Amino acid sequence: MRQTDSHDDPSVEQRILHDLGYFGFFLHLHRGGRSGKQPVLVRLLAAGGTMPQRELQESLPITSASLSELLAKLEAEGLVTRLRSRTDRRQQTIALTEAGRARAREAVEGRRAFERRALACLTEEEVADLADKLDRLAAHWRALEAEHTTKKGEAACNKR
Repeated sequence: MRQTDSHDDPSVEQRILHDLGYFGFFLHLHRGGRSGKQPVLVRLLAAGGTMPQRELQESLPITSASLSELLAKLEAEGLVTRLRSRTDRRQQTIALTEAGRARAREAVEGRRAFERRALACLTEEEVADLADKLDRLAAHWRALEAEHTTKKGEAACNKR
């Protein structure tokens, strides 16, 4: 067994950030991610089964090219149809098929089951406390991001 000094032991901050990274990976892997087939189907289901393609694209963290490719795959699987707008032929409305609705419902139920299992080791009080702490941390990180963005903008202006 090797001896470690204090430089080898991760700090509590390092442990937390490492764990948060793992949690992100775990959520992406087990909850379906934020882009891909499942989130598109779930988003369409939440919108009543149909949605303009532009609105769908704006509601997801995905490029329009990636969404077009994804929709082609979903259409080939018989999960969605694309309908041209009668008023503007450039616009398309995306609609879930019955198979798409069923797959979206399965995804929603799977997410709900995962959410119940994911926090099952904590009491209700601990879950509420964790949620409050994560909300504070998220607000702090948004402020750091805004600060970083402002500094980048100022640096770009100073280069001109």
